[in-house]
Amino acid sequence: MIPYLIRRFFLMAVTLFGMSVIIFVMLRLVPGNIADILFDSAGFIDPAAKAQIEADLGLDKPIVFQYLSWIGGMMQGDLGFSYVSERSTLDEILPRIPITAKLAGLALAFSIILGVPLGVISAVRQDTKMDYFLRVLSLSGLSLPSFWLALLILMFFVQFFGTIPIYTREPQPFWDELVMYAIPAAAVGFRSSALIMRLTRSSMLEVLRQDYIRTARSKGASDKSVNYHHALRNAVLPVVTIIGIEAAFLIGGLIVTETVFNIPGVARFLVEAIQWRDYPIVQNLVMLIALVTVVVNFIVDLLYVALDPRIKYSD
Repeated sequence: MIPYLIRRFFLMAVTLFGMSVIIFVMLRLVPGNIADILFDSAGFIDPAAKAQIEADLGLDKPIVFQYLSWIGGMMQGDLGFSYVSERSTLDEILPRIPITAKLAGLALAFSIILGVPLGVISAVRQDTKMDYFLRVLSLSGLSLPSFWLALLILMFFVQFFGTIPIYTREPQPFWDELVMYAIPAAAVGFRSSALIMRLTRSSMLEVLRQDYIRTARSKGASDKSVNYHHALRNAVLPVVTIIGIEAAFLIGGLIVTETVFNIPGVARFLVEAIQWRDYPIVQNLVMLIALVTVVVNFIVDLLYVALDPRIKYSD
């Protein structure tokens, strides 16, 4: 197991290094930089002042030296400062991480709580009215754009309650904060729950056709024991995989939801930083998302061993 972990940590490091190079180079390939944007918005051009700003920000150096300066600072815990706000990158990013984490966590919990049980019900009641209804519901979840669903939710609240859920930075009681995050989380989690439900259904149907399931039934095992103890336990591995993928996706995939509900999270901030060519913010946010993705995939691999003792990672 130890050699496997060493290989995985090395692969994670290589992946993060590759991502850092790709995002750094791609940002520099986009025409214009923060100095151009600042001067265009101000409505005047002073070549000397513009050159001074580029020198102060290090944009006049070769791209290799800019990259080494960024990586070197990151290794020392210095992520640079925002070109727009002139504040530390950490001061800009850290307050937004808990906001997105709460929203993504609730959305993932909603998708699991709704998707897995409904997928099992759809499988064990195959070709019944309940199965047809759940399949149509899952197709609706996969078809509806999240921004449109979010707008429908806002219209519903305005129509029936005369108000809409508004995010506030002020400390809230636990239940008030839960409701504040639960509504946008349900909007974005509906699609994930539909995906998880369909995958759970197909995986359960495949397992229910296996010989050992028929053997368990012939020995007098109850339907509950067969469906949940024998079948679901062996059908859950593909579901765990897709849950891990969705967890990583939600960290950076909440752009539309955070915009519609006016939530100042990481995803919305990333789009704003891209528009302003705020290189340090964009680079560090993308690296944060990449780090979350590789860590989640590593955790999923470890869960395979816990859920299925037959899986062994060779030394």
